[in-house]
Amino acid sequence: MASEAEKTFQRFAVLGDSSSSGAEINNKNFSKLCQDCGITDGKTVTSTDVDTVFNKVKAKDAGTITFQQFTEAMKELSQKRFQGKSPDQGLQDIYQLMEGKNPATTGGHQAARAGAADQHTDNNKYTGSHQECLDDSGKGKGTAGREE
Repeated sequence: MASEAEKTFQRFAVLGDSSSSGAEINNKNFSKLCQDCGITDGKTVTSTDVDTVFNKVKAKDAGTITFQQFTEAMKELSQKRFQGKSPDQGLQDIYQLMEGKNPATTGGHQAARAGAADQHTDNNKYTGSHQECLDDSGKGKGTAGREE
């Protein structure tokens, strides 16, 4: 079970940093892991709790944590998330939430819709002399299209 959690840890650790070996994770990716895996629920475990736990387990002068420190952080978060369970049982429940998860890359920037550019390059929508500025494929003719 821990090896599956370690794989998930490594997938999130290299997110956005191609030079990362996956051995350490920064606060941004740690928060993303907690969010994407459902550890952060917005009620018992918030993003503030995640940041607090991260800063508690990391070394004073470090900006990242190792998998061993990550396990300590997950134990603390499991006590908040699964109140009333033993630390080991809570940790196993957190690892089950993490199982097989990958960083979500959706919801970012979207490409422009084809319709937005289409209205500029479709010469059927142009009227008068402007229609002659574009060839049949929608490309501009340059100065040849401006001659009368």
